[in-house]
Amino acid sequence: MTIVHRCILALLALMLNLPAVAGAPLELVPGTRNVALSPHLSYRHDQESSDRPEDAWRRAADGAFEPLPGGKDTFGFQRGAFWFHATIVNRDPSEPRWLLVQEYPLSDRLELYLRYPDGRVVEHVGGDHVPFSARSVRYRHPNFLVDLPVDVPVQLLLRVKSESSMQVPLQLYTQAAFTEVSRDAQLAIGLYYGILLALFFYNLVLWISLRDSSYFWYLCHITAFGLVLFTLNGLGFEYLWPRSPWLADHMVPISICLALVAMLQFARIFLELPERAPRLNVGTALLIGFFVVFGVASIWLPYRVSTPVASRAVLVGVLWIVFATLHVLRRGYTPARLLLLAWSMFLLGTAIFTLLAFGVLPKNFATEYGVQIGSALEMLLLSIALGYRYAQLRNENQRITDEANRQLERNVAERTRELQRALSQLEETHERLRDSSRRDALTGLYNRSYFHEGFERLLAQCRDARRPLSLLMVDLDHFKSINDRHGHLVGDDCLRWAAHRIGRALRPHDALLARFGGEEFVVVLPDHDLRAAVEVAEEVRRSLVAEACESQGVQLRVSASIGVHTIAPDAADDIDDALDTADKALYAAKANGRDCVRTSITAA
Repeated sequence: MTIVHRCILALLALMLNLPAVAGAPLELVPGTRNVALSPHLSYRHDQESSDRPEDAWRRAADGAFEPLPGGKDTFGFQRGAFWFHATIVNRDPSEPRWLLVQEYPLSDRLELYLRYPDGRVVEHVGGDHVPFSARSVRYRHPNFLVDLPVDVPVQLLLRVKSESSMQVPLQLYTQAAFTEVSRDAQLAIGLYYGILLALFFYNLVLWISLRDSSYFWYLCHITAFGLVLFTLNGLGFEYLWPRSPWLADHMVPISICLALVAMLQFARIFLELPERAPRLNVGTALLIGFFVVFGVASIWLPYRVSTPVASRAVLVGVLWIVFATLHVLRRGYTPARLLLLAWSMFLLGTAIFTLLAFGVLPKNFATEYGVQIGSALEMLLLSIALGYRYAQLRNENQRITDEANRQLERNVAERTRELQRALSQLEETHERLRDSSRRDALTGLYNRSYFHEGFERLLAQCRDARRPLSLLMVDLDHFKSINDRHGHLVGDDCLRWAAHRIGRALRPHDALLARFGGEEFVVVLPDHDLRAAVEVAEEVRRSLVAEACESQGVQLRVSASIGVHTIAPDAADDIDDALDTADKALYAAKANGRDCVRTSITAA
């Protein structure tokens, strides 16, 4: 078959999207920029890792190699070594050098053998058990620069041995095509980590401002999961530990455990599991403890043991968080809605990544970068959920504060009313005590000390108004004989009876009535001249003699002698002068036979 015929067949296969035959030579026609080797590969699983390159060449020649199962280049976690064989014919004279890239960064060791028709064999070594500087191009994926002379069939033999997932997506690139592809890939990864850094610093500021522990664990989650993907993408080996195969292996399970601890603790705090779901909180704490222990154990455990367990544990941890979120959401905790959506995105991306690692899904852009896409959406949604939760907590705190303020206002108002009532009662009590101190204990009338205060006040008012004021001195007749004959109890009854009768007679005249001492009473009549005062005195005298006083079955006739004195508005009399004058009028009444009224004029 001529070169033209071969080119036409290759072009037809590309145009019609016809699958290449496994094991058939790969022809690189002019214009080809990159091509996947998987359709042209055959493989053999060397489970004991005992074959040497000579053995592999012989087995390939004997037809012991098989086509890739279902065309897939992922085999999951497998023991031993895998050998891959292909024949490549370069028909493009402008591209004598190509870059072979294994687009999976975690393979431990790759040994590439190129055999030319002249018998010459060129060997290349790569993988993360080889120093990063051994790579042909400084790039996160293992790669080899290979010479492919024009129209010369070159046999490719690749041995891959790894305790990681066995994924061998091989691509051949022209150097220009690889530059473009790597640039685009680095841009996508840069965008991803740019999003993570923006979310990190944004929530770092919020955590510093709010001191909310959920923001702290969110930061831990971003950091730890960023480290996971930094490791899985080969960037950790490229930038952080290029000379440490041990870290290249063990940082995968360790970083996964750190990320799971941060994820579970964040969910525990965000969902308020200690208060809302104590049993789920205990389960979450146990899971956190398991991942802490397993992360420490991963330092010593073989990579082929720790990495599969950690990969499966990611699904377990995320499913547990989704279950806890659903449980809390059913209890009415609305911020859990965004959390559920976030973990669903993360679960989807993680599930795709895990299924790819175990060889269930084929390798393509969606499966290779599914975990980045899912985690970016998850972290963005978690940040939104944190903001929503904080806003809800702020509103709830505001509601509680408002309710507390209203309750405080009600309590203050109630205490104010109680205090006002207490003050009113105290004032009433004080007034009663004050009034009690002014009154005579036996009769209830004002006492002599208060009479002096009241008299001076009324006298000043009458002088200011240029009105007269009259004074009555009332003395019960023969009261000593009542005490002597019937006893003091009867005498007390008589005093109370007389005080009541006198008070009733004075009620229409706005008078000040007081017990002056013993059986003697004193009355102040504002705005009463002498004639009017005498009339009032007569009313008092008549009210006493109108009825008998009854006490302990004894009928007693009680009368009184009354002295009247009137103070003119322009008079200079003080209280002592007025009392002395009225007292003289009283004695005049007693001297004239008692039971009568005499004035200061008649007494004079």
